[in-house]
Amino acid sequence: MLLLHGLSSSPLELRFLARFLHNEGFTTCAPVLDGYSAGMPEQQMERWLDAAVAEYDALASRYARVSICGLSIGSTLALALARRRPTAQALVLLSITLAYDGWSMPWYRFLLDWAYFTPLRKHWRYREAAPFGLRNEALRAKIARAMQRSDFSEVGPSTISLPALHEASRLVRWVRPQLGEIRNDCLIIHAIDDETSSPRNALLVADEIDTSFLRTIWLDDSYHMITSDNEREVVARETAAFLRESEMASTGDHTKTPVVSKALARRLRQLSALSKERA
Repeated sequence: MLLLHGLSSSPLELRFLARFLHNEGFTTCAPVLDGYSAGMPEQQMERWLDAAVAEYDALASRYARVSICGLSIGSTLALALARRRPTAQALVLLSITLAYDGWSMPWYRFLLDWAYFTPLRKHWRYREAAPFGLRNEALRAKIARAMQRSDFSEVGPSTISLPALHEASRLVRWVRPQLGEIRNDCLIIHAIDDETSSPRNALLVADEIDTSFLRTIWLDDSYHMITSDNEREVVARETAAFLRESEMASTGDHTKTPVVSKALARRLRQLSALSKERA
């Protein structure tokens, strides 16, 4: 399993999931990617994809089946990688981000692509703020202290540069028209209260990809960083179970029905009704 962390971050975001999968008998690889990961000179998104392809090919040379998991923009990168390497066994998309449209995103987010072509490009950085992708208040306080002491924490960087955000937007624009070409088995896990990328991101991918084996799981006690937040064990268990099922499900017709509790179903209906009222 190739694990792709979020934008300008590190494999620490996926540490719990990687350990769980390892204990379940899976081989995991959570690499640092040239031009994408924290501490690397910034590169264009094509270099991100080339680095991910190289990591995938290294695993594919050793194992008969290789699956891809991504978190946040890492999920978008996972989709791009699946287009380059359609033989991937399965995709696991965690907090998929095709748009920064969550409830905590600043009103000026839509201006950032424009700002990239101004002198702000070299100086302005988006600064992370509470809730830092975390519903868990104790962990949120810990991360807040860590970000005061340094530029980095276990759930990502304290700031993200304008060029990195611009390249993420370019990656999204490259991936979206190709969603209908994705045919890999796919697990989507998303929090309904994701403050960074709203549930619309997950719904769009689920509607447009062309796979016969799709499972969508909605979480109701997490925010964006679902590999670290309150339901990280749910994420890990469901990922391991899906990977096993994918290996066995080489043929057959599978439902696209989301896995969702009655309480979540009511919440989603309320969100849908509210969206229609605002339209």
